[in-house]
Amino acid sequence: MGKRIVVNAGITETRVGVQEGNLLTELYVERHRHRSIVGSVYKGVVTNVLPGMQAAFVDIGLHKDAFLYAGDYTTNLGDYARAMLAGADEDGGPGLADPDTVDVEETERHRETDVPIEDLLRKGQEVLVQVSKESLGTKGARITSFISLPGRYVVYMPQARHVGVSRRIRDEQERDRLRAALRGLPLPAGGFILRTNAEGKGDAEFAADVEFLSRLWAQIQSRYEHGQAPAVLHEEGDLIFRVVRDLFSPEVDEFVIDSKEVYDKCLGYVETLVPALAGRVRLHDDRQPVFEAFGIEKDIEKALRRRVWLKSGGYIVIDHTEALVSIDVNTGKYVGKRDFDQTVLKINLEAVGEVVRQIRLRDLGGIIIIDFIDMEHEEHREQVEKALKKALAGDKARTNVLQISELGLVEMTRKRVRQDLRGLLSTGCPTCKGSGVIKADATLAAEIFRAVRAKVAAADEAGGREVVVRVHPDLARHLEGDGREGLERLAASLGRKVTVQAMPPHADREGYEIRLRGGGEA
Repeated sequence: MGKRIVVNAGITETRVGVQEGNLLTELYVERHRHRSIVGSVYKGVVTNVLPGMQAAFVDIGLHKDAFLYAGDYTTNLGDYARAMLAGADEDGGPGLADPDTVDVEETERHRETDVPIEDLLRKGQEVLVQVSKESLGTKGARITSFISLPGRYVVYMPQARHVGVSRRIRDEQERDRLRAALRGLPLPAGGFILRTNAEGKGDAEFAADVEFLSRLWAQIQSRYEHGQAPAVLHEEGDLIFRVVRDLFSPEVDEFVIDSKEVYDKCLGYVETLVPALAGRVRLHDDRQPVFEAFGIEKDIEKALRRRVWLKSGGYIVIDHTEALVSIDVNTGKYVGKRDFDQTVLKINLEAVGEVVRQIRLRDLGGIIIIDFIDMEHEEHREQVEKALKKALAGDKARTNVLQISELGLVEMTRKRVRQDLRGLLSTGCPTCKGSGVIKADATLAAEIFRAVRAKVAAADEAGGREVVVRVHPDLARHLEGDGREGLERLAASLGRKVTVQAMPPHADREGYEIRLRGGGEA
């Protein structure tokens, strides 16, 4: 089995799973009230210029102002375009395959400019911008005024002047042929990148893309001239359209959809963009939900776990911190046969495939540290490093992998464009506040005893002769069992009766109330 695309069209959200050999490798979720805005083009108004950060805030009509770096402003287009087209190392514009037109690390290098941001932009100025990164956490969306418009086979960049080819097309003869084919067409002013999908295609496909994208750019310019800021000038297509445009290729054996309405819409997109593949689109009409039928639901549930088991009995642990994501490889239940070094190598090599799959599936981004099991032999480290880079070659997001250290540590970066899967599908725990741990019963009991003593000390003698402590049922059971001796010693030291009452089960695990009969609350 090669690749499969499976669509679950729900009432409030649409989910798209991409499987390779029956294993889920990518998951996209679009909630109907919160569609992705990456790739959408806006007419915005500068609301604040920050010389100290060489950036500006721009109102594009969202609940948070967007963030525009000086290096993302087209006044500095020369360096910016060269960064984009050097080696033509990007697959395409905003979309599923490669949502950010310019590599993050490359942009950072070109962000500093000789022209200060305050000389480029002023408060109240209107600007034409495109969203390159979703709003993440407390940060607003990141925008650029370097516009790129993706088609099926080419990406049109109106402000550039060069023709590039996706770095994923490695055959030099094919790269030269593609450039020649595109340059042989009557092209509008601007630059183009031939996407990976262009491999093997010719003049007719490229001409249709160029005509469509040049018309789209003309419409955007017209709307900018006549529209009042802030305003959206062009919205990226819905998730199904982007999947057909960016992911549906001859490598995909079947495209399965569980909704007749979405099936009809998808078939329309396919017949327009890739009619030769229309026969691979089919409607799932079984009673069993489509994600359960193909085992995707289980893979999603596993992708939210901290620990992921390997077939050998080893496992990996994935932890999120504010600054980075750490992935730890462990031997687990696997003890090997004879040679310890070979045992370690086997687990590390097996872990490589699962680590990369989880990175793609969870859409992890930013700095990622992978802690492989220590390897004594340098050739083993080189073998694992080579396997990791080979596995990452299939990842459409841009990655940068540093050399593996003697301790088995690999530092890498992966382009962060949208929320990772954990942030999209889950929310912070109200009990542990995202820490993953809560106070132990003994710790919480000692804290309550201190609070009781402080409250009694602050009350006068008329404050009552009984202390009532209301706690979570779990802690109440602890105080009636292992904590009973401490409770009795507390009562004796205070010269008061101490009564424990259980709160409702849904109460805060670490919450409590202290009352003096006839007194107040704490």
